[in-house]
Amino acid sequence: MLCGDLTELTDPRWLAKAYSGEDFIDVIFSSGNAIAEVDDTWFEHAIEAKVLGLSVQLCPPADIAHLLRAYGDRLDWERLRERFASHWRVLLSHLILFGFIYPFERGRIPPSVMDGLLDRLQSESHHPSPAGRLCQGTLLSRVQYAIDIDRWGYQDARLPPLNDKTVPEAVQ
Repeated sequence: MLCGDLTELTDPRWLAKAYSGEDFIDVIFSSGNAIAEVDDTWFEHAIEAKVLGLSVQLCPPADIAHLLRAYGDRLDWERLRERFASHWRVLLSHLILFGFIYPFERGRIPPSVMDGLLDRLQSESHHPSPAGRLCQGTLLSRVQYAIDIDRWGYQDARLPPLNDKTVPEAVQ
């Protein structure tokens, strides 16, 4: 049998595994913070490949700087902006870091994308800060920002009402 002799739900937010002896395949169905669930659009933009002799659809590489270097001039930038939605600052930060990492490759990012995100940042700076002590760092790393939630009284952005996940799904 290929994979599937043994399966496990490794992390109910994002990861399962299928084993065949010592070999295994990770089945990723969301991001580790449970806000980027795999949906139909992932498959609409998937790459066709053969894995263990089977035809499969793979999501593109996830290392963002290398992904931008390799595919930046072919990305559907409007779709990418839509996927980041209210988390547009994360996209902007990745694009800024990309320009630092690969100064020669900055042209792979359309000026209209950078200009639009920078305009949004500039516009936001003229508005008062949101009310409430919210920590969105948990959307990036649930471990690194645990002290903010546990000791310093910040609200975890992974939890309702900010996130439509139930509490156990969000924090496991």
